[in-house]
Order: sequence, then structure tokens, then C-alpha cells
Amino acid sequence: MAQEVIKIRGGQPLKGKLKINGAKNSAVAIIPAALLAEDVVTLEGLPQISDVATLVSLLEDLNIKTDLKDTELKVDPTEIKNASLPNHKVESLRASYYMMGAMLGRFKKCVIGLPGGCPLGPRPIDQHIKGFKALGATIDESSPTSMKIEAEELKGANIFLDMVSVGATINIMLAAVRAEGQTVIENAAKEPEVVDVATFLTGMGANIKGAGTSTIKITGVDHLHGVTHQIIPDRIEAGSYMCMAAACGAEVELDNIIPKHIEPLTVKLRELGVDVEIDDDRVKLKGQLPFNSVNIKTLVYPGFATDLQQPITPLLFLADGPSFVTDTIYPERFRHIEELRKMGGEISVDQNTATVKPSQLHGASVYASDLRAGACLIIAGLIAEGVTTIYNVNHIYRGYTNIVENLKSLGANIWTEKI
Repeated sequence: MAQEVIKIRGGQPLKGKLKINGAKNSAVAIIPAALLAEDVVTLEGLPQISDVATLVSLLEDLNIKTDLKDTELKVDPTEIKNASLPNHKVESLRASYYMMGAMLGRFKKCVIGLPGGCPLGPRPIDQHIKGFKALGATIDESSPTSMKIEAEELKGANIFLDMVSVGATINIMLAAVRAEGQTVIENAAKEPEVVDVATFLTGMGANIKGAGTSTIKITGVDHLHGVTHQIIPDRIEAGSYMCMAAACGAEVELDNIIPKHIEPLTVKLRELGVDVEIDDDRVKLKGQLPFNSVNIKTLVYPGFATDLQQPITPLLFLADGPSFVTDTIYPERFRHIEELRKMGGEISVDQNTATVKPSQLHGASVYASDLRAGACLIIAGLIAEGVTTIYNVNHIYRGYTNIVENLKSLGANIWTEKI
């Protein structure tokens, strides 16, 4: 069967304007959360990515009527039925685990396949399960392919997360909005996407206080009504394009951003020596080579996002000395390094720190092992001499709407081929 590859001839300056899409990491939680409503929900500003389509089809498996047009989705859950969710869809998408919290909140039980997604080393869902158990659920994990979660009733509880987890924070929130009494999540994730989900649920009538802080208090309610909700802009998509613009930008403007959400990246790009100019909801960038060498360390929000560790790495080959990248969130998130070496990059990894030395990259055939590694290889291709061919591009399409067309519009020499 023919597969699609992305090809890039490097060395073209980027110039022009792009509008950033809605946040993938909000959308993949808010779409499952819509099944908690008792009448129609409208979601606006969704990214046009394959993960959204997968989640919409999971809703349809529960007899929910959906209408997805471009960036808008209407969800009518009035004839919802509980059903076991097919494993092949769930396996393709890690964020399908949000169906667990939403279905537990709505039906008090669910049977769901075990989630898949990007292979980033161990990312267990034990914190999610701990939260569900605290709310009164029992978990049957005897099947190798699926999990059965059920509760006679859900009761509020105090839950301390052993590690800060966006997924667990949101999933517990989804179940707790329909639990009896108050739930307190301590050591909660503070990411903007958590706040976006809380805003959506509050719009439906949920009682949630403290989203965006380390303590979230949820008082359960009996009913959740429909709402219209606008998804926040995607800070990771914005950050990825900022890295592309910095690497080869004559001048690029990105619209529809929230400056506070991209602040950790903005600080690092300025340290590199990139000219970054920020207005209310847009950013302009101009790259000025050579860059200064920098040290980057990923941290939970509001620190430097692990999702931007891979996209910023190719810029460090353009620096005047060695740079260091440490990932404290996913220490195994370095599968892109072998691919960058194929392109002539002088880069090595020891435990959870990559050392990047100034290098001239050359076009090569490389493999996108996950979504953000794909973005990293696109940026590497944009600055390399010659033609780079990227395989396994479906990972890239899971998180970036029309990325090839967007880069063409900025002047990149980029195209797709079937091979």
C-alpha cells in the first residue's frame, strides 16, 4: 500500500502570516466531556486534525448525533447509549482515555479499550485509576485489551496526585462533576488546557473552583446543560511555528495566540538571539544567525513545555557553541536524536539530557517516531542542505492542521509524495 511522505528542500526563508488553530490538547478532552451534557453542545475553533475525527466517531459509537463542519462541532447527546468502545479506535489515540472519566460521570460505568497514541516511554494511567477508585469506582483489568470501570455511586473525595498529570487532573474532573459532594484534587496540573476544560464544564453548569492552581475543588451537580464553547489557541502549534520562523524566518507573523501561554518559549528564543515582538494576540519573529548557545529544561506548566523540547532542538545546531536540553517530564522523549544524526547533526543523549553542537544539516531519509518528533524533523529539513524525506507522517497530521500547505504559503519548498 502506498504511503505518504513529506519532502523538503531546505534553505528557503519563510515570510508571511499564519493563524494558529485551536488547542489539540484542549479539544481531545473537551470532545469527550461533551457527552456529560443533557442537550446540544457546540464547540468552535477545533483544529482540523485526525485526533478530532477519531473522537467524534467514538461519540457516534455511543449513539450521539454529531455534525462536524471545518472547525465547528455540534454534539447532540439526547439519545446517548452506553456501549463498549472499540479497541482499534481507542488504540490509535492516547487521549481516548478521557472517555473513561466522562462515561463514568455520565453512566457510572464504562468498558473501554486500552489507550494508545505516541510512544513516549512509560506513561501509565495509574493516577487516573487512583482518582476513579477514590470516587468509589471499581476497576476490572483482567482483560488484556480493555478495562471495565464501574461505581454504584460516585462520592466526592480528597485526591492527591503523586505526580502532576494533565490527563489525570482532567479525567478526575470529568468524573467528579457528577459525583455527590465535594472533590478536592491536590497537586493538580495548572496547564491552560486544564483551565479550558474547567471553563467548558462550568459553562454547562458544573461547580469548579481553582482551575489553573494546584488545588481544584469540584462540587458535584445533578445536571449539565448544553453550551457553546470556543477552544483556546494551541500554544504547542504556536510554539512549533515560532521555532520554524526563528530557524529560517525573514519575518513571520502568527495570529491567534495567548502571549502568556508561550512565555517560556519566548524567553528561550530571545536568549538564542531571535527578534520576538508580541502584541495582544499575535507574535512576529525574525531569526538572526548565529544563535547564542542555551540550556533548556522542561518542567510542568508554567515551565518550558516538554512538547516543545523536540521542535526547538534543530535551532541549537545554528548556535555558536554547545547547548543542552534536559527533559524532566518524559526522559525517553529523544527518539528524534538518531534521525537528526542521519542528517549530520552532532548530538548525543545521556540519561535525560541531550548535548547539541553546532552542525550543518544535510537532507536525508528520516522517520517521525511521534507527533513532536515529526515537527522537529520538519524544522531540521527547513534548515538542511538538499532534500529531506520524512516517513510516518500520520503522526504529524495528528497534531498539525494543514502543515504542508501552511509552510508553502510562507515560502517553504515542501511537498508530499506517495511512495
